[in-house]
Amino acid sequence: MTRETHGGGASAAAQPPAPGPDAPADTPSERSPGPSSPDVARLRLLIARLYRQMAQASGDDLNLTYAQLSALARVEEHGPLRLGELAAYEQVAAPSLTRTVGPLAAAGLISKAPDPSDGRSWLVSIAPAGSDLLVRIRRERSELLARRMSRLTPRQSAALQAALPVLEQLLTEPDDRTP
Repeated sequence: MTRETHGGGASAAAQPPAPGPDAPADTPSERSPGPSSPDVARLRLLIARLYRQMAQASGDDLNLTYAQLSALARVEEHGPLRLGELAAYEQVAAPSLTRTVGPLAAAGLISKAPDPSDGRSWLVSIAPAGSDLLVRIRRERSELLARRMSRLTPRQSAALQAALPVLEQLLTEPDDRTP
């Protein structure tokens, strides 16, 4: 059984078709005039709500904050790291990161050890319990998305797959704000 609507209640016919193999590739000079405020708000809300639903789907994650989960994932990806390096990756001040990392260490999700090249610094590494927690969270969140995606029509699936590179570009697009 296929559904003809998505979360917003619009019909599949209202969805833009996925670009076909003969569609011309966008070039940097082909920029849109800019999104409308309602479209920006709609995308922001839907990303936030989807993230919240995925976070709830991962069940008991020791009541970790977004900042703690992000720091844990960064340590897994780049560790062992000095706290200053982790703060730079997370784009936060070192004192804020110290408050973020403390509960992770107390819960046994990361380990802290003196930096062998600088005894005044600490290196943080992911502990086995931290790796296990991230694997479980990722699996549960992926399962939620997979269940929902399996209910999309073929046309909706194609549109979603076509949108993935655009969403990835939004993620890596530099922030144009001046400091």
